[in-house]
Amino acid sequence: MDLILVAVISLGAIGLIAAVILYVASKKFAVYEDPRIAQVSEVLPQANCGGCGYPGCSGFAGACVKAADAGSLEGKLCPVGGAPVMEKVAAILGMEAVAAEPKVAVVRCNGSCENRPRTSQYDGAKSCAIAHATYGGETGCTFGCLGCGDCVTACPFDAIHMNPETGLPEVDEAKCTACGACSKACPRKIIEIRPKGKNNRRMVVMCVNKDKGAVANKACKSSCIGCGKCVKVCPFEAITLENNLAYIDPAKCKSCRKCELECPKGAIHAINFPPRKPKTDAPAAAAKPAAAKPAAPKAEAPVAGKPAAAPAEAVKPAAPKADAPKAPKADAPKVETPKVETPKAPKPEAPQAAAPKAEA
Repeated sequence: MDLILVAVISLGAIGLIAAVILYVASKKFAVYEDPRIAQVSEVLPQANCGGCGYPGCSGFAGACVKAADAGSLEGKLCPVGGAPVMEKVAAILGMEAVAAEPKVAVVRCNGSCENRPRTSQYDGAKSCAIAHATYGGETGCTFGCLGCGDCVTACPFDAIHMNPETGLPEVDEAKCTACGACSKACPRKIIEIRPKGKNNRRMVVMCVNKDKGAVANKACKSSCIGCGKCVKVCPFEAITLENNLAYIDPAKCKSCRKCELECPKGAIHAINFPPRKPKTDAPAAAAKPAAAKPAAPKAEAPVAGKPAAAPAEAVKPAAPKADAPKAPKADAPKVETPKVETPKAPKPEAPQAAAPKAEA
């Protein structure tokens, strides 16, 4: 019994001493945490997507508290919660929410099955990262989408899906929170997080091919060939050309759509814009004078056909091919008949004058 009692007492003493040491250490080396961090963290959606640029919602909550101590929440935005969540965060911190422009993921590739013909077949692991590291792709474009769907797997909000007809990913803008998970998962960086733009309209160069024009055009029908026409026509200097690829700066673009009309390959897309109205007045007005010009020489040609040959020559370039041979055939015999009759008239008069001289 004495041994058991001694063991219990000794263990109890050791536990008590260890508890005292731990208590003193916790007070001595305690790290102060602002209680506002926990309050802000409760308001956040806890998606932990990293779209805000911080490691999880707790990291973003700490960054918001530090920004509030600095005097402004500018640059802080939860892409999942958006403006409503930021208003709650600002209310907790005693600040005013700063309006931030909403963003959305944009797939900058238009290399569908129709535009980008397949040159081989990939039978490896269904992963864009593996295919990019070991294989150039099933098409001649080494910059475009591989179509394995890593972005679909990475999206935590089910906002992106593969289109079986085009073989390209499509973003559901109603579900997309611009967290950037799909952009990070894409090994070729064809998915860009861009501002939605005014009225959710934006101009985008749907190509990331940096090859020269002839090579890019051979690989894809709708690729950017780096001609620079869009750069010249943009009145706001919003388009730059670098490494044979055009890029539209969303901060400078005013959505005038001039670049869309100028692009010879159709690589610039106007997203969520209404369809252009067909220009019917201009062609009709141009057709009227064009039709009046050939009609005038046609009416004058038969009237002045005999005395002058110049009008007949003027009609030939304007008249159709079927009318050109008919006009000279009809005029040729009419002009030749008087020429034959004029020399015959003076011949009988000459011998009549010579006869009276012989009689005298």
